Amino acid sequence: MTRLAIARLVAAGIDPAPLLDQTGITSAKIDDPDAWLAADGQVMLLNLAADALQDDLLGFHLAQEFDLRQAELLYYVLASSEALGDALTRAERYCSIANESIVLRYISGTMAGIRFNYAGIPRHVDRHQMEFWMTAMVRICRRLTGRDISPIRMSVTHPRCARSTAIEEFVSCSIAFGAGADEVAFARGVAQLRLPNADPYLNKVLVRQCEDALAQHERLEGSFQARVENAIAPLLPHGRARVDDVARALGMSRRTLARRLAEEHLSFTAILERVRLNLAHHYLKDPGLSVSRIAWLLGFQETSAFTNSFRRWTGLTPTQMRTQSNGHMEADPY
Repeated sequence: MTRLAIARLVAAGIDPAPLLDQTGITSAKIDDPDAWLAADGQVMLLNLAADALQDDLLGFHLAQEFDLRQAELLYYVLASSEALGDALTRAERYCSIANESIVLRYISGTMAGIRFNYAGIPRHVDRHQMEFWMTAMVRICRRLTGRDISPIRMSVTHPRCARSTAIEEFVSCSIAFGAGADEVAFARGVAQLRLPNADPYLNKVLVRQCEDALAQHERLEGSFQARVENAIAPLLPHGRARVDDVARALGMSRRTLARRLAEEHLSFTAILERVRLNLAHHYLKDPGLSVSRIAWLLGFQETSAFTNSFRRWTGLTPTQMRTQSNGHMEADPY
């Protein structure tokens, strides 16, 4: 995906070198198709590229256009599976071959779906990568089955009020933004659909290759801070991003959470403010989100409390930050 974004920048006449310098990803790694790119650097580059291209749907647009076969081994082990459910099971196991930060969970029973989780990086700093993978998953399921199937439900944890219609039209499904999970769900019977390119003999060979590739890459666990941030973010809109609630979400006691944070010389309050500030910057880029709505999404009971906190963090009010990004300043009511 990073290389797709680089290609888009070059096609638009934008030099990617200054953006790469900010992410720590070298041109040599971009040119090496076998090079392993750091997950946090990839997310940062996508955000920078989206800003440079003025494309708020960059992840979606990249997922629409790329050749699915560019996923190479992962794509072919899915395509040679017997049924879509088998392919999704293999996607869960081998997804880290294509991207170490994405963890897939195949959900079966009343539906057939994929739940997306992050490992090693905070979910709240990303939007484009998640929209890329969810769109790509719909494309993959359609390609593998040879049918124009559509999800019965899609949910995304980040909010998006503006320009989401294009994504919904492409997947032929309404999307719940600002939800509790990142998930694509199909009707239960979809899992039994036979794949026209199924090849059990080839699939056995490819599964062995996938197992070898998996053994070469340990799953990215990431820092404890990233785990805490990923627990905090979905609790914010409900006003439940408190120490006890976050500890419960992480499956530990408040005392254990405090001890683990102390071991990394961190404080819960500092992490909470970091998450809120990062999310605020992302939300302010969406013209469909009012400042009062953003305040609620960040867990503030009053808009004025959010405004005061944002001014303390940045020296500007939210409205000033938003209008400054558009090239002008105006008075702010708070």
